[in-house]
Amino acid sequence: MSTVSPGFTGRRRDGTELPPGQYLTHEFPVLSAGPTPHIRTEHWEFTVTTETGEQYKWDWAALMALPAEEITKDIHCVTRWSKLQTTWKGVSLDTLLADVETGADFVMAHSYGGYTTNVPLEDLLDGQSWIAYEFDGEPLDPEHGGPARLLVPHLYFWKSAKWVRGLVLSDTEDLGFWETAGYHEYGDPWKEQRYAGD
Repeated sequence: MSTVSPGFTGRRRDGTELPPGQYLTHEFPVLSAGPTPHIRTEHWEFTVTTETGEQYKWDWAALMALPAEEITKDIHCVTRWSKLQTTWKGVSLDTLLADVETGADFVMAHSYGGYTTNVPLEDLLDGQSWIAYEFDGEPLDPEHGGPARLLVPHLYFWKSAKWVRGLVLSDTEDLGFWETAGYHEYGDPWKEQRYAGD
C-alpha cells in the first residue's frame, strides 16, 4: 500500500514535475458546488464593477468581437488531480480590463448560480488569466463552466470560476464560497495551499 505525504511531488513519465500531492489524469473530472446552470449565450453578460461602483459590461457578441487567444496550460485541482497541456480559447483579462480605471488590489469573481471566489487583481493581469469559452477546440460545455469561465491556471482550479458573470474590484480582500468554508485564500498548487493556514 502506498501513501502520499503532503510534500509528495508527482512526476510525469517524461520527468516533468507535478505540484506536491497531485496525480496525473487524462480525464476532465466534473466538480461543482451546486447544480449546473445552463445559460444561453443570448442571455449571458459579463460585468466588471470597480471599487467606486463604475461598471463595464459585455454581452456575448461584444465578447466574441474582442481579440481571442489560444491558451495551452496545465490545470491543477485541489482534489489532487492535474491535467496537463489543456487547450482553451478566450479573451485575456488584460484586454477586458485595459480601459478599467481602478486602484483596487482584490477581485471577487461572481458566477451564475451564486458561486464566488476571491483572487488578487495582480493574478488576473500580465497574461495570467482569461475568460475562456472554448475547450479542446469546442464550445465550453456547461458542466465545465460554459458558456464562459474564468481561467486562472497558475492557481488551484476552484479559482477558475465556472459560469462567470462578473468581477467586483475591491480595496479589501473578502473571501469567496470555498474560502469561507476553509480553503486557502490564495491557492498556489506549487506551495500546496489547499486549506487556510497551509
